[in-house]
Order: sequence, then structure tokens, then C-alpha cells
Amino acid sequence: MQSTSYPGLRIALLTAVLSASAGCAAQPHPQPMAQPAVSPAPPPATGDVPPSADGSRAPPVPPPRGAAPVARADATSVATMQATVAKFLTNPDGDVDGFMTDDGTLVRFPPHLSWQLTSAVRSGDSVQVSGTRDESGNLTAQRITDSRSGQQLIDEPPVPGSPALPNAARVGGLSRLSAQGQVAHVTTAPRGEPDGVILSDGTVIKLTPRAAQQFATLIRTGATVSAQGYGTRNQYGTALQATAFGSPGNLVPLYDRNAPIP
Repeated sequence: MQSTSYPGLRIALLTAVLSASAGCAAQPHPQPMAQPAVSPAPPPATGDVPPSADGSRAPPVPPPRGAAPVARADATSVATMQATVAKFLTNPDGDVDGFMTDDGTLVRFPPHLSWQLTSAVRSGDSVQVSGTRDESGNLTAQRITDSRSGQQLIDEPPVPGSPALPNAARVGGLSRLSAQGQVAHVTTAPRGEPDGVILSDGTVIKLTPRAAQQFATLIRTGATVSAQGYGTRNQYGTALQATAFGSPGNLVPLYDRNAPIP
């Protein structure tokens, strides 16, 4: 005979199981923990590219397409002028290496063009000069065209293999000279420092930049100067390398008497 207590026990057990199952179903699923936000690493600075895993460095990142190129300043001032040749200028060796125009502009060109220039251009001729202009307004000629003869001179290097006059021969041709007068023009070395003067009569007095620094009050337009040295005097002008320089009656020796001529 079946016991009447079993159904009540089974119902109680089933109820307990269902209640437990319902409680599990009602419990919400755990949500995943939020990860902290990570900011992207800044790009490496130019020229400081971090090494890769194998130790090599990646090439620099090229600029974006369409970026404007960096502009570069042009240090050369190109100019063309029309002028009249007023006076030829020479160097201490006697080569014609420039001329003054009627408006006071100093035009320079290499000494190896001396013979070609004096053969094509005369004093008083109108010429067109193209070249580079310095801060003082002087012109280093690259092309000279004579309007009278139509001849054109272009600054080109001397022909390779052409014989040059030996230094001993050039020095042997120098004479002891003196000069005095008013400064009409101050000449400068390639770096822009003063290295001599041109007097109002066209005489060229050359100094070294270091020697010129001693006479800041005299190396200027309008000053009256005096010099002694070695150079040449010919049909185109007078030029000397000064061994003594100063004001009239107050010459200052620039070199030791036993030192060689610069």
C-alpha cells in the first residue's frame, strides 16, 4: 500500500527546485568591466625616430602631399645697367680689372679679361653690363657689351693649359710708388670687408683687410690719404700694394722692413 506522505514530499522538493531555478534565472548576468581609455601615442619628433624591434630605425615620414615647399632666399642680386666708361682701373700687377662709370659705379671683372676688354672697349664708350651687385652698389660683371663696336665679353674661366705669368716675373716688374689724394671709392674683399681705396684720380691703393682695420677713419669716402708701396703705372692707370699708409705727413709702416712684399 503506497504511503500518502510521498506526494507531499515530492511536491515540496519540486517546489524548492523550481524556486531555486527561478532565482538563478532572475539574477542578471555580470557585465564586463569597462577598460580605461588609452590615448594614442604622439608621433615621434622629426629626426627622433624610435628603433624597431630589430634595432633599425624607420625612415622619416615624408611631408603630406600638397604641402608648400620651403622657400629659400636668393643671396645673389642680378642686375643689368647701361653706363659710360669713365676710367679704367688696374691692379698692382698692371692688369686692367675694372672701370668706373660716369655715374660713379665701380664695375669689376677678372684680370684674365684685361686684354680682351681694352681691345673692345674704350674710355667714353657706352656699355651694357650684366652681373651681380653687392650691398655697396658695385657690380661684378659677367657680361659686357660695347654699343660702339658691338663686341661682347663673357666672364669664362681661362683656357686650361694657358701659360700664366710667373710670380717672380710679376714681382720683378713692380716699382716703388707713392700716392696721395682724396678717397672716391672704398674697395672690399670677397667677404665684404674693406681692402683698399680708389682715389679721385683713379689711383688704386690696395691693403690687406687686417691692415685696413687699423685705419677706420681714413678708409671712407672723402678722406685724404697717403700711401707708399710697390705697383705699376701704365697707360690705363696706377695701382700699388701699400707698405705704408696714413694721412699726409703721417705714414704708418704696415710691415717689417725685412718681411717679404705681400
